[in-house]
Amino acid sequence: MKQPLIFDGHNDLLLKVQRAGGLSALSDYMEGGPGHLDLPKAKAGGFGGGFFAIYVPSASNADVDDLEVRDPPYDLPLPDAIGWEDAMTVAMSQFAVLLRLEEQGGLKIARTAREIPEIMAQCKVAAIAHMEGAEAIDPDFETLEVLYAAGLRSLGPVWSRPTIYGHGVPFRFPSDGDIGPGLTDHGVRLVRRCDEMGVMIDLSHLNEAGFWDVARHSTKPLVATHSNAHALSASARNLTDKQLDAIAETDGMVGLNFATAFLREDGRMDADTPLDTMLRHLDHLMSRLGEDRVGFGSDFDGAMVPAEIGDVSGLPALRKAMMDHGYDAALLEKLCHRNWVRVLEASWGH
Repeated sequence: MKQPLIFDGHNDLLLKVQRAGGLSALSDYMEGGPGHLDLPKAKAGGFGGGFFAIYVPSASNADVDDLEVRDPPYDLPLPDAIGWEDAMTVAMSQFAVLLRLEEQGGLKIARTAREIPEIMAQCKVAAIAHMEGAEAIDPDFETLEVLYAAGLRSLGPVWSRPTIYGHGVPFRFPSDGDIGPGLTDHGVRLVRRCDEMGVMIDLSHLNEAGFWDVARHSTKPLVATHSNAHALSASARNLTDKQLDAIAETDGMVGLNFATAFLREDGRMDADTPLDTMLRHLDHLMSRLGEDRVGFGSDFDGAMVPAEIGDVSGLPALRKAMMDHGYDAALLEKLCHRNWVRVLEASWGH
């Protein structure tokens, strides 16, 4: 059976390229380089595209693959908030990388849902411009208007730190996301404006109160691009069954995060994590959401993934494990990309 292309809910390629030199380091993607994702690996693994995150890193926070996270329990403090001007500089640099990669033919930015399968059919990588943490969005939303015109179609109000819009969950195990207040007044306005514009709101990294505030104020499907089942791994980053049920009620979507610390029952960040662990999460997510509302949100170039996958070129191993597990061709295609196209059509409109 021909394996379906995978469209994925989250990667951190743009941050990786920026750190390697920005516009001077595009060859790392075009010709192949270090890390999880580049064009040769994408072709080898059947990677059809995904959400390319624009993410402003904190100056002082520890990376998630720190030694502290390798030996649970752990509780990393939330980093400080980042100012708008500092965030804008980084965000514009990363968006410029995405636009230049499109110019060079390394990918094509999808601005409508129907473009995604069209781009993949052309054997090109379909990219959604996504912002992970809204520090670069001013409270008057002027930058949101400009970024939308450039192609932004997905936005997470927070990463795991506070913004003027809401509060993120800490990297904490064991824990849940019930760690404080929800969206601010600015956050409620942001959700409503994104709904009006056709910018999808991403629930990953939001705390629990913020999740329920989005559910209360948004008219669109609830979507978490890269989160897992809290019932199987008690990380603050994962979603409870109550949250999964709410996502199902709105005909929303969850992308399975490949980060081993969010997959494992013991919360350890350990590449020696069998693919069966991922399949258990897929089964649980489908048991709460149904088979039309689950996909992938790998966190490539932003997390430690199972060694059996390794990087994007290892995706055929995941598809084989899914088939061996009993997923038929129709379900495999839904999980690999059709479910993402469906929910984006509902979020963005036609």
